[in-house]
Amino acid sequence: MANLKPKAESQAEGPDGGWGWVLVVALFVTNSLVFGLMRSLGVFFVEFVQYFEESAQAISWISSIGLAALQFFSPLAAVLCKAYNPRVVVMMGGFLAGLGLILASQATCLVHLYLTMGVISGLGWGLMFTPMVATVMAHFTRRRTLALGLGFCSIGLSSFAFNPLFQLLVEKYAWRGALLILGGLSLNLVPCGALIRPQQQSESPEEKVDSQSRSSCPVVLRRVFSYLQLQLLLERPYLTYTLAVSLLNIGFFVPYFHLVAHSRQAGFSEYKAAFVMSAAGATDIFGRVASGWFSDLGHFRLIHLLSLWTTLAGVFIILLPVSSLYGSYAALMLISLLYGFCSGALTSVTFAVVPLIVGVDRMMEALALLQLIESSAGLLGTPLSGLLKDLTGSYVASFVVAGSFLILCTLTLATLPHYFSCTDPPAPQRRSHDDKDKSLQSELEQINSLPSDTSHRGAE
Repeated sequence: MANLKPKAESQAEGPDGGWGWVLVVALFVTNSLVFGLMRSLGVFFVEFVQYFEESAQAISWISSIGLAALQFFSPLAAVLCKAYNPRVVVMMGGFLAGLGLILASQATCLVHLYLTMGVISGLGWGLMFTPMVATVMAHFTRRRTLALGLGFCSIGLSSFAFNPLFQLLVEKYAWRGALLILGGLSLNLVPCGALIRPQQQSESPEEKVDSQSRSSCPVVLRRVFSYLQLQLLLERPYLTYTLAVSLLNIGFFVPYFHLVAHSRQAGFSEYKAAFVMSAAGATDIFGRVASGWFSDLGHFRLIHLLSLWTTLAGVFIILLPVSSLYGSYAALMLISLLYGFCSGALTSVTFAVVPLIVGVDRMMEALALLQLIESSAGLLGTPLSGLLKDLTGSYVASFVVAGSFLILCTLTLATLPHYFSCTDPPAPQRRSHDDKDKSLQSELEQINSLPSDTSHRGAE
C-alpha cells in the first residue's frame, strides 16, 4: 500500500522545510495559546458560577461560543488572506484574541463574557488558525504530516501545563487579574503572525479594470466566490470528506468534557479523576508526533491511516465507561492512555488529507469551509452527551454514542472515490494562470462593454 505522490502535486507545493520549520514553531505557540487555553478555561468555570450566580449551562456557553466563532470565521480568514496577506490577517487575529480576554477581565455580566471571550477572542482565533495551518502545509512536501504533528502536539502539552498555572493565577489575582494576564499572554500571538513572510501577489485582471466595473455587483460576487472556492461544495470527494470529519467532530470532544465527571461518578477521587485526563493528554502529544513521523514514511495512504486511527479512537471511547464498571482504575487508565494516543494521531492526518483531495492551491479555502461546516457538529456532540447522561443517569450511553460517531466517520470515508486503491489518485490540477487570466479578462471586457452598447443604442 505504498503512497505514490503525483509529480504535479510535488511541483505545486512549497519547499520541504527551510523557513517552514520556523513557522512550525509559530504554529506550536499558536495552538498552545488557542486550544491549550480553551481546554483550560474550565478553571474559571466555578469562579464564574459563583460570581455571576448563573447556572452551569449558561456559563458553558462561553467556551461553546468561542469554539463556534473560531470555526465559523475561518472562511472570513481565507477571504482576507486572498484579498490582503496571511501575515496581516494572523497578526490582527492575535491582537483580537488578546483584546477579548483583556476586555473580559472587566465584565460585569455574563453577556459581556459572551461578547468578549466568546465573539471577540473567537474571531481572533478564527483569523489565525486556518491561515497558520495552511501556511505550514505549503512549506512542506514529504514531511508535511510530521510538521503538523509537531505543531499540534503543543495542544496536549499546554493543556497539561495550563491547568495548574491558571489555578495559581486565580488564587493569587482572582479571576479578573488572571484573565488580564492571559490577555497579555495571548498578545504573543501577534509576533507569531509576523513570522509569516510577506507574499508578492501578482496583479490580477480584476485589479486592472476601472473603479466602476470593480464596484459592480457581478464582479464583486465573482471575486468573493473565487476567494471562498464555494464550488468545492459541488465536488463529491470534498463533500464526502467534509461529512466524515463532521461526524468525527460530534464525538471527538466528548471525553474532554465528560471523562473527569465520569471518573468521579465511577467512585474515584478528584485527584485520580483529574489524572486520567492528564494522562490522556500526555499520550496525545506522543500520538501526534509518532503519527506524523510514520505517515510521512509513505508506507500507507494517509486516508487509510486516518481510518485506522479514527476507528481505534472510537472503539476506545466506547470502552472508557466499560473499563470502569467494576471499579478498576488501572483498566480505566490503560484505555485512557490508548484513547489519548489515537485521538492525537488522527488530528494531524485529518488536515494533511485535505490537499490530497482538493489540491495544494485550494488548500486554505478548503480548510476554511471545512471548519465552518464542522462547527455545528462540534457544538452538537457535548449537549447530546449531556442529554443522554440526564436520561440514563450515567455516562455509559454518552460514550457509546460518541464512539459510534467516530466509527460512522470511517464508514463514510470508505465511500470516497479510489478509497480501496493502494495509491493516491492524482490531485486536482489547477488551471494555468494564463488560462484563468484570459477567461477572467474576457468576462470583464463583456461587463465593461454593456454600458457602452446601451449608450450607443440610445443615441441611435
